[in-house]
Amino acid sequence: MTRAARVGRVERTTKETSVLVEIDLDGSGKVDVSTGVGFYDHMLDQLGRHGLFDLTVKTDGDLHIDTHHTIEDTALALGAAFRQALGDKVGIYRFGNCTVPLDESLAQVTVDLSGRPYLVHTEPENMAPMIGTYDTTMTRHILESFVAQAQIALHVHVPYGRNAHHIVECQFKALARALRYASEHDPRAAGILPSTKGAL
Repeated sequence: MTRAARVGRVERTTKETSVLVEIDLDGSGKVDVSTGVGFYDHMLDQLGRHGLFDLTVKTDGDLHIDTHHTIEDTALALGAAFRQALGDKVGIYRFGNCTVPLDESLAQVTVDLSGRPYLVHTEPENMAPMIGTYDTTMTRHILESFVAQAQIALHVHVPYGRNAHHIVECQFKALARALRYASEHDPRAAGILPSTKGAL
């Protein structure tokens, strides 16, 4: 029996941004991303490649103001596309976790594709405020925006780290793997929705 393609496509247009996101959960990690924020592009590249998601992101935002709207609206569209691609969630593992080191930094990520948005996020304080044009306080807001639209429970914990680039990047790598594991099909659960209440 051939499974339906698990793809999502979302276009979001406001007075501040124009965003297109396409994602294939059963891809091979092909990524084509352009947001105008270099480090954010790098992080979305990590998400696609380590999650083995084929991911296209095209964002045109009001970068003459700052990067906030561009980053936020991209994360919202990405979350919505991910939720769309999950479909009915029948036969998936539902839960996923991954711990990723990046030199001196460590990220621990656990996800539940629960249908209920909830975020717990901790990372070291006193990080460098900027990585290029990327405001490091936006990492939490990216996750909040993604979770709100994807409707998942997400716990991200960085117990230690010094370099801001490493601290942020290991979070995206661990998130990619956790989402990959949670969204993959469990061969022992074909045709089964992983919920005792009968809905996710």
